[in-house]
Amino acid sequence: RVRDYAQVRADGAITAPVAHESLAMLQVDELGLDEVDRKVLTTIIQKYNGGPVGLETIAASISEEADTIMDVYEPYLLQLGFLDRTPRGRVATRGAYEHLGLKFSERNEQERLL
Repeated sequence: RVRDYAQVRADGAITAPVAHESLAMLQVDELGLDEVDRKVLTTIIQKYNGGPVGLETIAASISEEADTIMDVYEPYLLQLGFLDRTPRGRVATRGAYEHLGLKFSERNEQERLL
């Protein structure tokens, strides 16, 4: 997508400013999270109190296929440490809350560990 942007807006040259402009237009943040990544995390945090919540429930909540979440979005969220996969479901970590600028509750963390 950045290449496409550069071809249309910058005669095909991908420079640092062109890359920043295109990523901003695509709403990709400084860690590489896009709108769907953030939607997965905010859904877990705001609708399901941080989790645990099942993959199918997350998928239905954001109108996305469960396989797409599991194969495309979840690996990077796990790698960043923003998501934990537990036997009871997916759980947003303290890092996810902090990245999204949301308040993390120690009480919620203790409840999720039970």
